[in-house]
Amino acid sequence: MKPFKDLTVIELASVLAGPSVGVFFAELGAKVIKVENNKTGGDVTRSWKLASEDKSHPFSAYYCSVNWGKESWFMDFKNKEDRQKLDQAISKADLVVANFKPGGAVKLRLDFDSLKKLNPTLIYGEITGFGTQNRTAYDVVLQAESGFLSISGTENEELCKIPVALIDVLAAHQLKEGLLLALLQHQREVKALKVTVSLYDTALASLVNQGTNWIMGGHIAKPMGTLHPNIAPYGELFTCKDGKKVVLAIGTNQQFLKLCEVLECKNIIANERFLDNQLRVKNRLKLAKELSKAIDNFNREELMQMLLENQVPAGALRNMKEVFELPEAQDLLQKETKEGKPLTAVKSVIFKITD
Repeated sequence: MKPFKDLTVIELASVLAGPSVGVFFAELGAKVIKVENNKTGGDVTRSWKLASEDKSHPFSAYYCSVNWGKESWFMDFKNKEDRQKLDQAISKADLVVANFKPGGAVKLRLDFDSLKKLNPTLIYGEITGFGTQNRTAYDVVLQAESGFLSISGTENEELCKIPVALIDVLAAHQLKEGLLLALLQHQREVKALKVTVSLYDTALASLVNQGTNWIMGGHIAKPMGTLHPNIAPYGELFTCKDGKKVVLAIGTNQQFLKLCEVLECKNIIANERFLDNQLRVKNRLKLAKELSKAIDNFNREELMQMLLENQVPAGALRNMKEVFELPEAQDLLQKETKEGKPLTAVKSVIFKITD
């Protein structure tokens, strides 16, 4: 499916959020030209390499994650010839995706007002950090400012950040949605349009139930590790007889009864402290202790098979190696040769449209 095969996208973006938008369009057939600053060695994430990565490789695994299928142009925006080439490309493009520091796009004449003079039908997608505030919007700063960091960690307040720059990922989705709506608007009236998303606003919008727990319930969320403040047992990790771990995600009384049946725990079913979800949340430590004793009687594969057969929500705790050894994960990998070197990434477009 290549619905955007006639679309040209100019990516004036780096790191994660903006390039995630670019790779979305690339995977759906668009021609995506990624413009990188030749004075700084290109997108900064080219150099964000693990200690174990090949130093001679032109880009890091991090860079590979969101730059599949793009044509890279190394340019100096202040160089006359480079700028003429870029302006010509923008004049014929359908979309521009940009993420400059506040004032940076205007200074380089790459802002919406400047570029729509070159291209009166241009759709301009912009990601900012803190809106108009002149602040560097690195992920951990956003997680701190938006409240995510205060609720991520363990109950003794050993805080931890979400180990994926999830706010960038979610902001990219927000911008994709806005750009798709702008393309739809073009079917009614063709004119220049600007879509703007800030990482900070995205973070607040993504707090969902944790935000409304405070707004409506006056509850300030605390770090609970893998646990859920509203449901139990949900997020509890248990070690099986073979030393492998499983996590439970029980959302209904029926699922809880099925869990207890699988584990042959009539004593838990009859215990008045665990009769409904609210009581289970209140007594979750005692419940976890009882469940742990029962789960210790099973090897993980055996237990997981029984839970799945009985439609009890549970998952096996897997590391990255174990995840990508699964055939369903292998099916999502895509490969290409870029700048003479192999690039492998996980697809970002995983939806399917059928008739």
